[in-house]
Amino acid sequence: MPSLLSNLKSAREWVTPTLKSSAFLTRGVLTPEEFVDAGDELVFKCPTWTWEAGDPSKRKKHLPADKQYLMTRNVPCTARVSSLENVVAVSNREAGGGGDDDDDDGDWLVSHILTAEEQRKREEKALEEEFDILDGEGEVVEKLGQVSISGEQGKSSEKKDAAGATAAADGEDDDEYADMADFEDDDVMADEAAVTAAPSVPSTTDAANENENILKVRSYDISITYDKYYQTPRVWLMGYADDGSNRPLTGDEMMQDVISDYAHRTVTVENHPHVSGPHASIHPCQHGAVMKTIVKNLTRDSSEKEEDGSGGSDGPSVDMYIFIFLKFVSSMIPTINYDFTMDVSASTKK
Repeated sequence: MPSLLSNLKSAREWVTPTLKSSAFLTRGVLTPEEFVDAGDELVFKCPTWTWEAGDPSKRKKHLPADKQYLMTRNVPCTARVSSLENVVAVSNREAGGGGDDDDDDGDWLVSHILTAEEQRKREEKALEEEFDILDGEGEVVEKLGQVSISGEQGKSSEKKDAAGATAAADGEDDDEYADMADFEDDDVMADEAAVTAAPSVPSTTDAANENENILKVRSYDISITYDKYYQTPRVWLMGYADDGSNRPLTGDEMMQDVISDYAHRTVTVENHPHVSGPHASIHPCQHGAVMKTIVKNLTRDSSEKEEDGSGGSDGPSVDMYIFIFLKFVSSMIPTINYDFTMDVSASTKK
């Protein structure tokens, strides 16, 4: 079935005329020449990305033979998306939004994902609210906001008195022990020489601990092709297991690294047009619409800054297209840490 779909899509792309005139600002799409220019900028600023020629029998005539698609390899993926989705903060709900009038394009960007430190603090706060915290004597410790100043001073003086009594008792006990100098070994130098002469034996425990300290993570090869039918870039993912075997991940395993709202819907498993084997692919049907909205907002923000004298420019250029594109794609695969260097603040609100 996937093979049949691939053949149908290849035929559809073949009969689609090549876009000749620029529609970057009006429709959010690219001509093949603009795709190559944007890819050159990505490769220049992010050396982890390279152009690939691919299989000569699968080359697309509307692209240069040596620039068929972009590729970055061995991209780390440190966690499964499921471990983050429970801490996703949806800004629309917090702001009381999410009405029927919201634009569908806004769903393409995840608003915020809590960091590990933020999640740890949230869990500690929840634990503190659920259980009473006891002191060393089994008494319930009052929360910080409920402790009076006088109470704190009283407890502080009690602790000082207890500490003083303990120190005095320790002083009396010290007199009962003999001076350690009395037990100094006359043969200490001989003992040290014997230790130095003893052959060192490698510790298997140290080696095992060293292996345990190595973080094993999944890795991904990410490629970007030009979709002639939709006239936009298209992202392809090939994942590899974290057990050191370099085993390709199955389709279901790769979906573990995709936000569940997009898995098996926007992101599906299909055959790559240049590389053999099934890949997870982000379907480009909405890429043009989303990119048009983002570019329009960036242009508007730039114009507003120019009007109020705080700077600004003519807005984003075609060269920035793939950087902006990778920015919003990262909201669907947030744990795959690929490089797109430039800090792009992109909004999909109309």
